Amino acid sequence: MSNKIFNLSEAASIAIHSMVFIAKNEGMTNVVQIAKEFSFSKHHVAKIMQRLNKVGMVGSNRGPSGGFFLIKEPKDICLLDIYEAIEGRLPDYDCPMGYDHCPFNKCLLGTIVNDMTAQFKDYLEVKTLQFFLDNGY
Repeated sequence: MSNKIFNLSEAASIAIHSMVFIAKNEGMTNVVQIAKEFSFSKHHVAKIMQRLNKVGMVGSNRGPSGGFFLIKEPKDICLLDIYEAIEGRLPDYDCPMGYDHCPFNKCLLGTIVNDMTAQFKDYLEVKTLQFFLDNGY
């Protein structure tokens, strides 16, 4: 069973940082530039960018002057899109642990897990790449 508590993995962090960096550069950005800028593993960045390319978030050109570029406008890409491209959809359960059966009348964890997950999801959903461009990140 998977719980709903969000997890910002290294892969999701690389994806989010890379997408904002590409948006800031307003053009072609390659794996070496991204890896160097954030001290990420070049191989890990390449793997993440290939995944974002496969799901249609970025386009790519091969070759010495190649790299990745945004397919959509920065205003049309939110952090939730990027996060879910890497981590999968944040699930919606009544039980924060995803259990089908519980012997208790009330959740022992109350609503804190669901509330935190909803707040995280809401934040990611309203923050577009354009937000970061407009606010000097």
